[in-house]
Amino acid sequence: MEESELQYVLALQHVPNLGDASAKKLIRKTGSAEAVFKEKRSTLLKVDGIGNTKLVDLFSPKNLEAAERELEYIFQNNIETLYYQDSNYPEKLKHCLDGPILLFKRGNMDLNNKKILSIVGTRRATTHGLSFCEKLIEELAPLDPVIVSGFAYGIDICAQKAAVKHKLQTIGCLAHGLNQIYPAVHQKYMAGVEENGGFLTDFWSTDIFDRNNFLKRNRIIAGLSEATVVIESAEKGGSLVSADIANSYNREVFAVPGRPTDLQSKGCNMLLKSQQAHVLSSAADIAYILNWHPKNDLKPVQKQLFVELEEEEEVLYSYLKDKGKEQLDLIALNLNIPTFKAATLLLNMELKGVVRPLPGKLFEAV
Repeated sequence: MEESELQYVLALQHVPNLGDASAKKLIRKTGSAEAVFKEKRSTLLKVDGIGNTKLVDLFSPKNLEAAERELEYIFQNNIETLYYQDSNYPEKLKHCLDGPILLFKRGNMDLNNKKILSIVGTRRATTHGLSFCEKLIEELAPLDPVIVSGFAYGIDICAQKAAVKHKLQTIGCLAHGLNQIYPAVHQKYMAGVEENGGFLTDFWSTDIFDRNNFLKRNRIIAGLSEATVVIESAEKGGSLVSADIANSYNREVFAVPGRPTDLQSKGCNMLLKSQQAHVLSSAADIAYILNWHPKNDLKPVQKQLFVELEEEEEVLYSYLKDKGKEQLDLIALNLNIPTFKAATLLLNMELKGVVRPLPGKLFEAV
């Protein structure tokens, strides 16, 4: 994008009460951000959903002046900008009506990876929740997903630290500009995240830190990914907002069940009870629902001469050797085991190199 157009995009982003969905309507009507500012107010008012309230500050010179200052900050700090009409903008976010018209990026990340997973949860995570989060990412590592979270206390930072540990790409979505970090104590984790991914935000360097920013930020967390995982959540909280947004985007949502008496499980249990999320007990549940498999460009795992299989895996392996190929649901039915259990066994066996997944949720023994 040319510098002049970027300044107009920034100016449009700066207009109070306009919002991203309305800004996109105006750009669609006029053809560019610059054209919006040069169009007649009467013409803009004809755009569906655009009223005087949204245009009252549009033509104020303060917008372009502020944009010019922010543009200088962007260039001085080598920040990459992602415009919603450009190829470097996250593909999944392009399908979100209220996705930001402009994102600011620091780091090196693949935003169009097909396996992007958002992991969120309470800031007051329990020992059990943190342990589950670490184990989940360890199990997911062979699938090589990108882990998205909010770099906050609790489950967020646990997920991002675990991603770095297992050399997975991770993206921190911030509720403020790239000139600061919250909480400040997490500065020590920034280098690790940037080496394995980086940070995204749609907030400016001049934006005042505000709690409402977190709720706005959550649409990016939900929109970037194929699915959102809620590991722990109280009855109310930002994690439930992320889950609700993900559902509104027609993305998959997973929740970890807990005891009815556990305060930090009430939110997850509510999502499950209202059928707004899939039950998550292990990485195999995610692999099954999303039809994820280990990267095809990795070296194929050679079957070892003496592979140690668990008793249930032995039964399943013998079944597949006899059948040749079989669908997951039929495997579970004929072996009289739950589908999620069969999916877990098959994923483990795939990683051991004794089972191979095929299109149509078919599996065969190697």
